[in-house]
Amino acid sequence: MLNFIKEGMKYRYMKFVEYWKLALICCLAISQFSIINAQEKGSFSGGFQSNGNIFLRDSLIGASDIPQYDYQLYGADAWLDLGFAKNGFKLGVRFDLFNNSNLLNPNGSYTDQGIGKWFISKKIDRLDLIAGYIYDQIGSGIIFRSFEERPQLIDNALIGARAKYNLTDNWQIKAFTGQQRNLFSRYPSIIKGASIDGFLSLGENNKVTLAPGIGYTGRTLDEESMTNLINIVKNYIGEEERFKPEYNVHMMSLYNTLGVGPFVWYFEAAYKSEDTFFDPTEIRTEYTGDVSLGRFVKRPGSVVYSSLSYAGHGLGLTLEGKRTENFNVRTEPTLGLNRGFIGFLPPMNRLNTYRMTTRYSPATQDLSELAFQIDALYRINKKLSATVNMSSITTNENDLLYRELYTELLYKYERKWQLTTGLQIQRYNQEVYEVKPNVPIVETFTPFVDFLYKITRKNSIRTEFQYMLIGDDEKAGFKQDFGDWIFGQVEVALAPHWAFTISDMYNVTPGKQSPTDENGEKLSLHYPRFDVFYTHKANRFSASYVKQVEGIVCTGGICRLEPAFSGFKFSIATSF
Repeated sequence: MLNFIKEGMKYRYMKFVEYWKLALICCLAISQFSIINAQEKGSFSGGFQSNGNIFLRDSLIGASDIPQYDYQLYGADAWLDLGFAKNGFKLGVRFDLFNNSNLLNPNGSYTDQGIGKWFISKKIDRLDLIAGYIYDQIGSGIIFRSFEERPQLIDNALIGARAKYNLTDNWQIKAFTGQQRNLFSRYPSIIKGASIDGFLSLGENNKVTLAPGIGYTGRTLDEESMTNLINIVKNYIGEEERFKPEYNVHMMSLYNTLGVGPFVWYFEAAYKSEDTFFDPTEIRTEYTGDVSLGRFVKRPGSVVYSSLSYAGHGLGLTLEGKRTENFNVRTEPTLGLNRGFIGFLPPMNRLNTYRMTTRYSPATQDLSELAFQIDALYRINKKLSATVNMSSITTNENDLLYRELYTELLYKYERKWQLTTGLQIQRYNQEVYEVKPNVPIVETFTPFVDFLYKITRKNSIRTEFQYMLIGDDEKAGFKQDFGDWIFGQVEVALAPHWAFTISDMYNVTPGKQSPTDENGEKLSLHYPRFDVFYTHKANRFSASYVKQVEGIVCTGGICRLEPAFSGFKFSIATSF
């Protein structure tokens, strides 16, 4: 009990110190602005975003047995951004608040508040300096990307310093060092890196352009993390496969964008030195004699990514390919799920938008992935255009992970109405992406129709209809997963202020995972949703009633499995 009290006091003291540090930095920065030029006025900017949830328990769909549904009943998240700029200086700060939040862990509750971000930057001729919370990347982000995805509470900001220098108008070099953000603290490992990027024009009328670059990122483990890692290796890995973890991992990346007329070719190759990471496919033999999957290994890694695009004569065409091997690099090797990633691997499937076409989305695999994608958009005439997308994702050993064929036709009749219709066919490895053992490859066949009718210049009505036909699970004697679905939505827009939507997702033919009644019979359930949106200038408000089935949620190519939801959602977003 005494230790608990001491830890609480230590935590509050650290928070108190952080707040005073930030207040001192802000005061010094603002006073410096005033001293430099008392005559010049600075400019303020900012934004506010808040989400609120009211949780209504519904054990039938699985919305139960977590704190929010059992007794908390309410949750909220909020972010307030403030920025100030004057005479080449920029100052920014963000306050974050989480009350009974389900963003960090959909099956848990998280409460905390404090300074989520601050920075001070200054541009001096060709030199650009920044200290504090930094968002940046090298190349496409494979070896380093500090970014934020609020829907999953991912914020991998680098807390440190960065210097960027423009060697010429077309060439720049940058270097950075710091630690990765971990909610309101930071991970102890050190991350550092550097890159040089440029731009060249060649040929007559500069028809050929090059944008080459090379980058480096390194991570150094702290003593505590290394000790923990050594103990894991000693306790869970036999002597024949035992290894010595490395303090440092080094990553290099070479990239270039080549433009020749209507063609643009991007290429990036990345390599990492030997590093320790968790491989869930490896067999682990513990000293107790138990045999199970998953153990730590030490291996080098690589990624090769390329895209070729063409635009002209009504045709837009993009080809992509990526091969990934053992590129799981985290600020701490023992972190799991979507936490602590230093880099970012580009997704290799179409980012769909309709409710049914997004139900099964593949998360990027960092240990073994061989992926290809082709996307073609052809404008047949002013009224009619067609889109075709094909993607294939396997392991490097050619085991199927994901395959998709997506087709879409868009017809516009003057400015009065437009019709979008298409078909999606998928094969989805649910055993890998959702960690559900011994389930078959999910097979889907999903036609959809979207009709938009403009009543006046400001008022419109849009309807959606989608049907997902899913394959059979022969072993279980049911349809795969939750079975067949039908989805319908009506949206009414009354510009510039109001918008209303009503939708329903109905489990037409229940599957193996569908809920059952007291007699064990599979149930066909409705999942309705009602939304009201109000917009006034830069302010946007929304209120929704939502009943949502368990499924994959993806943001920015990062996916996770989330449980069912039942309740009300409210949001506010504004900028100034």
